[in-house]
Amino acid sequence: MAAYAAAKILYLSVGFWLILGAESYDAFSSNRLTVKPGGSVTIPCYYDEKNTQLKYWYSVNDECNTYTNTTEENLSVIDHPDQSLVTVTMRNLQEKHTGEYHCGVVPGGVIYKIYLQVQDVPDVSVKSSSVSGHEGGNVSVQCFYSSGYRDKQKRWCRFKDEKCFREKKTNTSKNSSVQISDDGESSFTVLMTGLTLSDSGWYYCSAGEQILPLQLTVTTSESVSVNTDTGTHPDRWRFCLSHS
Repeated sequence: MAAYAAAKILYLSVGFWLILGAESYDAFSSNRLTVKPGGSVTIPCYYDEKNTQLKYWYSVNDECNTYTNTTEENLSVIDHPDQSLVTVTMRNLQEKHTGEYHCGVVPGGVIYKIYLQVQDVPDVSVKSSSVSGHEGGNVSVQCFYSSGYRDKQKRWCRFKDEKCFREKKTNTSKNSSVQISDDGESSFTVLMTGLTLSDSGWYYCSAGEQILPLQLTVTTSESVSVNTDTGTHPDRWRFCLSHS
């Protein structure tokens, strides 16, 4: 009965809007992601740091399976409480995986929603889903887009504080700056200068409603590699609610 009650909470919960910088976007309609067949993607889901409860991930196409703290062959759902972050990694994606996905917490409901499309040519792509730089240095990211997005607005956004930078606009803070230049044909380049350790985190390239997450790591010159063991174990809820 407890599991059934938890399931009811999930489906009765109210979702939130995602706020990006000074502009408001509906998180339930504006976030779309395209990946080529056989590819993989990691999606970050930030939550309120005060929330210590269960975090979950599921596909609207397969509501019988809800995953939490899971490591499987083609899916990992890992909670990072020290960062107030859940990372969802989906691997070997195929056309059957196209659909809407939800990330959420209990209690609280859905905190992030994205529509995933598996297609031969992604609408937005990067050469690598992770980039790194040194404190005080620079980092450059080239984001590619398909021909249908040449006239769409290009943005570079940070997931954690929901701050976005638009194309051809330089936003300078005390220690760092971000500049975006679009070649008008197939790619735009993001240049971050004067990196600080606090710049580390998850960002995404955006063209129109299409986004693509990637991770930036900023290190000091003395930084060394650290072996991090997530210590997670497979955990899957399985339930189906009857629909009248």
